[in-house]
Amino acid sequence: MSQFDVVVIGAGPGGYVAAIRAAQLGFKTACIDAGVNKAGNAPALGGTCLNVGCIPSKALLQSSEHFHAAQHDFAEHGISVSGVQFDAAKMIERKDAIVTKLTGGIKFLFQKNKVESFFGYGSFKGKNGDLWQIDINSAEGVQTIETKHVIVATGSVPRPLPLVQIDNVNVLDNEGALNLTQMPAKLGVIGSGVIGLEMGSVWKRVGADVTILEAAPTFMAAADQQIAKEAFKYFTKEQGLNIELGVKIQEINNVSNGVTVTYEVNGETRTDLYDKLIIAIGRIPNTKGLQPENVGLAVDERGFVVVNENCQTNLPNVWAIGDVVRGPMLAHKASDEGVAVAERIAGQKPHLDFNTIPWVIYTDPEIAWVGKTEEQLKAEGIEYKKGTSGFGANGRALGLGKAKGTVKVLACAKTDRILGVHMIGPMVSELVAEAVAAMEFKASSEDIARIVHAHPTLSEVLHEAALAADKRALHG
Repeated sequence: MSQFDVVVIGAGPGGYVAAIRAAQLGFKTACIDAGVNKAGNAPALGGTCLNVGCIPSKALLQSSEHFHAAQHDFAEHGISVSGVQFDAAKMIERKDAIVTKLTGGIKFLFQKNKVESFFGYGSFKGKNGDLWQIDINSAEGVQTIETKHVIVATGSVPRPLPLVQIDNVNVLDNEGALNLTQMPAKLGVIGSGVIGLEMGSVWKRVGADVTILEAAPTFMAAADQQIAKEAFKYFTKEQGLNIELGVKIQEINNVSNGVTVTYEVNGETRTDLYDKLIIAIGRIPNTKGLQPENVGLAVDERGFVVVNENCQTNLPNVWAIGDVVRGPMLAHKASDEGVAVAERIAGQKPHLDFNTIPWVIYTDPEIAWVGKTEEQLKAEGIEYKKGTSGFGANGRALGLGKAKGTVKVLACAKTDRILGVHMIGPMVSELVAEAVAAMEFKASSEDIARIVHAHPTLSEVLHEAALAADKRALHG
């Protein structure tokens, strides 16, 4: 029976990074994963994020932005384009090629770092002295390995909607939404979270009529509401997304010519027929097949593996990270937890601050934030000051033809320490990194205000917002 120092169950952004870091630290490491490629004929590392999540969705967003720009934006640059055509199958082919390249890259990294890779579903079998026994269930049968440390990194799966069965033909989850080879004339989306907004944006830009149905009465409730309201205006009034809030879904029927959805909104009952319907109502922890009951691993009522602040479970030398534990379901959070756990196993003392984990939605304009929202600061009774600046007067943004959006800096009224930064605008997924670094180093708004920012760049808007927090904005 093979024995290891560390066995990681799951090869998503948390699992594969944890395995690589453990191997770098000198541990004999294995990683178990059951992911398969799109064709279903070969293993595919990378988990949901790489195969049917973060990476493929960004590829489709980029393709749809190019198509939209050719139709609507090139003319103002003096570029005339005629006969522009959209090929959904080609767009999907490009996306698939990117996924294949990156999944192959993880395989290479495992080989480079001497991580042994097992294909199959990992589950707890029991214990042999100080070693945990892990079963690997595959089509070839069951293989058992032993290890001193286990890192559970099994991720999450789409939250099901009891009213309808996902078939990924007419009723789609995130995987089905990423593999449409024909544009649906009329697309319905249930849920206005990251997946709903990004997939709705992709197909709206290439010509689909898109309706997003959201149960919550508030749009993007987790975001700063000044930014959320600005985003809602762009998405609805300017881009034509039909977003309904406070919706109560009553009935869904998968019929021969599409999907009918009956719902109530503002006291009115409506029934709409869509060619395709995307279910994007969130995600739940994935512990299916893990068999935690075999060893007494604690799982809470929502299905999350219970851990402390260091990602330790109730069992000795058993750890859990990423979407399967508390905290934001974000790939970069999972990766950093994976690194931290590997280093803790090695006796190091890494630290991960949940208050400085950035959030990004890759719509157009993009939305990004880190730290507290203005609503949270008010609710917690924290005295604060704020500064805002827009992209409308920024030279770089105007040159790009993307001069919409706002940057907002929130700082402590007494100490000036930055408490949160919220952005909507061009490439704010990149700009937010400066705000994260500033908060990690406990910077004040004055610190950002006194840093020289290159001109002309988009980062000048963050600089200006920091200046505005001290009522000394120079360009607004």
